[in-house]
Amino acid sequence: MHLAHLRLRDFRNYARLDVDFSPGFHVLLGDNAQGKTNILEAVYLLATLRSFRGVGGAQMIRHGAKGWFAGGTVVAQGEREIKMYWSARERKLSLDAQPVRKLTDYLGALRAVVFCTEDLQLVKGASRGRRRFLDLLLAQTFSGYLPLLQRYAQALRSRNALLKQRAPDETALESFSRELVKLGEELTRHRRELIPRLSPLARLAYRRIANDAEDLRLEYQPSVKRDFAVELAQACDRERTYRSTLVGPHRDEVQLLLNEKSAAQFGSEGQKRSLAIALKMAQAEYLTGLHGSPPVLLIDDVMGELDAKRRAGLLPLLERANHARGQVFMTCTEENWPQELGRDLQRWEVKGGALGKI
Repeated sequence: MHLAHLRLRDFRNYARLDVDFSPGFHVLLGDNAQGKTNILEAVYLLATLRSFRGVGGAQMIRHGAKGWFAGGTVVAQGEREIKMYWSARERKLSLDAQPVRKLTDYLGALRAVVFCTEDLQLVKGASRGRRRFLDLLLAQTFSGYLPLLQRYAQALRSRNALLKQRAPDETALESFSRELVKLGEELTRHRRELIPRLSPLARLAYRRIANDAEDLRLEYQPSVKRDFAVELAQACDRERTYRSTLVGPHRDEVQLLLNEKSAAQFGSEGQKRSLAIALKMAQAEYLTGLHGSPPVLLIDDVMGELDAKRRAGLLPLLERANHARGQVFMTCTEENWPQELGRDLQRWEVKGGALGKI
C-alpha cells in the first residue's frame, strides 16, 4: 500500500500542492516551520480522519481561507481515490467518487502509523491516550469496532446527562444502563483479546530499541472487574454524588511495565521515549501481519531525538517496509538527517509551503 498522489488546497501553509509519490523512502528536509509536519498530518488525516496533533478542522485552514481540501490516490490491490473538504459550513468526504455514508466503509482505504514527539504522552499521559491507542488499532483491524465504540459513547453521554439532573427519570436511566452494559462488555472483550497479541510485538520492539535493557509487558486493567451490571448498580450512590458514570470501559487502563514496574512512575526519559516508539512499532507490525502489507509510516522529527543505539533499533522496521514496497515519510532538518538510512531514498526540500524534489 502506498500514497501515489497527494493534493492539498488551503491546508495549513499550503495554498496549492499536487505531488506524486512512489513507494519507498521519502525524506522531507527543511528548516522548522516550513511545512514538513503538515505533509505528514495531511497523509494521517486521509488515513484516520483525524490530526495527530489533536486539533480540529478549523485549525488546519490556511490563514485567510474559508476551508481546506485534502485528497489522494492510494494504490494497494487496486486504486482508491479520496477527497475531503472541510469548512465551518460544509464537510464532504468521498471515496472513489461516492459520498461516504458510514465510516466503516472508509477506514482501511489508507492505513498509516505516525511516530511523533506527542507519542511520549502514551507513556507519561493520562489513561485516555492509551485507550485511544487501543481503539484506533481495533478500528483499523475490525470493521465493527468503531460503530460499537460510537454507540457506547452515545449511551454514556445520555446516561451522564440524566445523572446530572436533580431527579433523573429512573426508567430511562435503567434503559441506558442496560445499553451501556451490553455495549461495554463487547468493547472490553475486544480490548482484552488485543493485548496478548500486541504485547509480544511491543516487547520485541522495545528489546531492539533499548538493546535488551529491560523486559516490557502490557497489562490490560479493565474498570469492570467481574460483572458490569452488578458493579454499575453498586456504584449508584456514588454516581448520584459525582453526577457521572464511574464504571465502564471509558475508565479502563493499560499498564506499561518495565521489569514489572510502572514505566510512567519509575522509567527514565530515555526509557519512556523508547517505549513510546516500541508501541508504534508494534502497531505497525500488527497491521502488517493482519493485512499482509505494511501501513504507510510517518516519522516526524523522531530520529533526531534518538541516540545511535535507539535509531539502529528502529531501522529494521523501516527497511522491511521499504523492501515490502511500502512507503515511509520522514521529516528532518539537514543537521539531524540520519546517514544510516543510506542512499536508497528520495529527498524533498520543503520551504515556505512548497515541496520540491532534490
